[in-house]
Amino acid sequence: MHVLLLSFYFPPDLSAGSFRMEALVTALQRRLGGDATITVITTRPNRYGSFEAQAPAMEVRGGLTIHRIDLPPHQSGMRDQARAFATFAWEARRLVVRERPDAVVATTSRLMTGVLGAWAARNREAPLYLDIRDIFVDTIGDVLPRRATWLLKPLFSAVEKWVVRSATRVNLVSPGFMPYFQPRYPDRSFSVLSNGVDDAFLENRPVHQAKERLAADPVHVLYAGNLGEGQGLHHILPALAQQLGNAVRFTVVGDGGRRVQLESALAALPGHAVTLLAPVKRAELIALYNAADVLFVHLNDMPAFEKVLPSKLFEYAATGKPIWAGLAGFPAQFAQQEIENAAVFNPCDAAGAVSAFRKLRLHTCDRSAFVDKYRRTHIMNRMADEIARLGAGRPA
Repeated sequence: MHVLLLSFYFPPDLSAGSFRMEALVTALQRRLGGDATITVITTRPNRYGSFEAQAPAMEVRGGLTIHRIDLPPHQSGMRDQARAFATFAWEARRLVVRERPDAVVATTSRLMTGVLGAWAARNREAPLYLDIRDIFVDTIGDVLPRRATWLLKPLFSAVEKWVVRSATRVNLVSPGFMPYFQPRYPDRSFSVLSNGVDDAFLENRPVHQAKERLAADPVHVLYAGNLGEGQGLHHILPALAQQLGNAVRFTVVGDGGRRVQLESALAALPGHAVTLLAPVKRAELIALYNAADVLFVHLNDMPAFEKVLPSKLFEYAATGKPIWAGLAGFPAQFAQQEIENAAVFNPCDAAGAVSAFRKLRLHTCDRSAFVDKYRRTHIMNRMADEIARLGAGRPA
């Protein structure tokens, strides 16, 4: 069996989609055996301008071939992103026509890799397994100006309809997506296989500490992830730094389209206790998790983000550390119901955030049950099974 996998991000790049697809490739190799071949078409590392990682344009590891496409320099704006994807799509088309896959897999957050996957599946007359990590049509309604939304939303709704109807099987990364997709596409078959806990976050977990932490020193709070409009850190962190003063020391690790705004807002607070660091590799990130007292996650106050399930919650939960979470809707319910010692507040509500912070128990706890339930290898094994069944049904 031959699987063609399309992903805009793949290791050594840093993103939830990158790590998700790496785990899927490993699961497919286990599931399909030594005779199977997998071709990955992706990009050279480009997630963050401040993070550099070398990766060959073509890499062959037994039955796995990885093609990495060079992109022009780009930032987080939509115009730059569109130009970067156009480059990816143009080069990917040239590579796709060389393939004769039994199944095409496309993972997509901004919808466009899904478009490429739908085209590839039709062109190669193969079934499409579509992995949807975000509802792009919903998101643009929240992040773009009203005039642009009025023009673009009908267009992208039509594109989404074509992509979803082109897929033989559709997976949704969040159960919160189901109320959006199921009524719109009642004839489609959906799975819900979420993000999960990678083994990398299990190997160096801190030992469970039953004793309460003494509060003599400032509480060390860590945020690690994207600094974009979707996270809205520039709306909440300066207010928290101001209200909590020297009682809390923040470390922020990441980059993104709103980093400059965050830096500007913090610059207006003399003596603030916030340190901003560039993105780091996973091994360094895990060390930072282990050094922190509390892990912070935040999504902006927008309706689209009430359906998502941040991959960061799984990483954070695996550490056993207290989780301080600005979430609403489905992700808030998930954190409250599934994760012990997670204090949730409404996004962008600094007073509510401080109140939630006071409720945290400042020690690590045992979340073994959560880890067992959401271990990434188990989730990706199920996805690999679905893809294998899809490819096996193709006529020879």
